[in-house]
Amino acid sequence: MLDLLITNASLPDGRRNMSVAVQDGRIAELREGLQAPAHDTLDAQGRLLAPPFVDPHFHMDATLSYGLPRVNESGTLLEGIALWGELKPLLTADALIERALAYCDWAVAQGLLAIRSHVDTSDASLLAVDALLEVKRQVAPYIDLQLVAFPQDGVLRTQGGMDNLKRALAKGLDVVGGIPHFERTMADGAASVRLLCELAAEHGLLVDMHCDESDDPLSRHIETLASEAQRLGLQGRVTGSHCTSMHSMDNYYVSKLIPLIAESRVSVIANPLINITLQGRHDSYPKRRGMTRVPELMAAGVTVAFGHDCVMDPWYSLGSADMLDVAHMGLHVAQMTSQAGMRACFDAVTTQAAKVMHLQGYGLAPGCEASFVLLQARDTVEAIRLRANRLKVWKKGKLVAETPETAAQLRVPGRPAAVSFFSPERR
Repeated sequence: MLDLLITNASLPDGRRNMSVAVQDGRIAELREGLQAPAHDTLDAQGRLLAPPFVDPHFHMDATLSYGLPRVNESGTLLEGIALWGELKPLLTADALIERALAYCDWAVAQGLLAIRSHVDTSDASLLAVDALLEVKRQVAPYIDLQLVAFPQDGVLRTQGGMDNLKRALAKGLDVVGGIPHFERTMADGAASVRLLCELAAEHGLLVDMHCDESDDPLSRHIETLASEAQRLGLQGRVTGSHCTSMHSMDNYYVSKLIPLIAESRVSVIANPLINITLQGRHDSYPKRRGMTRVPELMAAGVTVAFGHDCVMDPWYSLGSADMLDVAHMGLHVAQMTSQAGMRACFDAVTTQAAKVMHLQGYGLAPGCEASFVLLQARDTVEAIRLRANRLKVWKKGKLVAETPETAAQLRVPGRPAAVSFFSPERR
């Protein structure tokens, strides 16, 4: 007898009336119309069953700290970094853990079951590192939390920066991070990329660098990152996050840069909510929105994912761990409003983000983990449009969250009693 059988589900690839059989925490079978005895059964009624949402770029050490010790009044990246510097001496491990665990509760309720979080290693105490490692231990049964050793103040700019980062990795962090555009000079930025990639190659680690989070078209550290990935044999193991300067680069240079990124198999993470909020702050009009060249990178075969980046912290005052919000903003900013484009934006917060994180056993196929989300929608485009309810969330076959199905009640004579907001042709 199966542990769980879900029937009549729609899948992100368009298949309908699909059944998913779960045994021992994994998908045992997935095919149309399967019927079999199970301890638990669920008729999905045509609703969308998707793999869990994945956030490949987040800052959990800062999350839910909005207003501490003050608010970012200018809304700029640099004031946010300065504000984080003011907050760090006031941090306690207990408060940091409490906020991070609260955010993880939000994430589970939203069907977000894998997160890559950058953790600031600039402080020699490594308080945030120890706190997030404890959070990782506590949430391991229900969230895959991957931690990046991130030298927020610059690994060369900070006294002891490289030593701090190495100690953080020795404690158990998973990924080598960097922020070359925040080093003192362009040359120092390029040098930091080389040093950090060499460190990752030496220890067999992944790389994820904040790269060119700037409106400056001459901030071109993504070029160095791609070159180092090739030189050191790190193809497929390196990610450039943000890459917002590409928004402002001239087309000729980009025509050379994107093929280099594709050839080096460097993945790119855009953070739509935050990129359009922080970038262009020095412009009058026309005002840039700063998100990197998502459709062009995708067309070149680059793995592109979307991250949430921030929720209620020194850089961003909003957010609720909802990756459909991220996909919704991403498709608008990138003008990816074709059916294929919108589906690609859903993939950017699920399958493509999972590729960036090198998640094992992710997906909807026999043998994969039985981790998935049932949404109050019938396809991925409708899920984005409605920011659909997560009706049920499973982790390895166990139900970890559920939300009641909702419908607006009408009191209008001659009209239906309830409105679901589904497309009329789907009713």
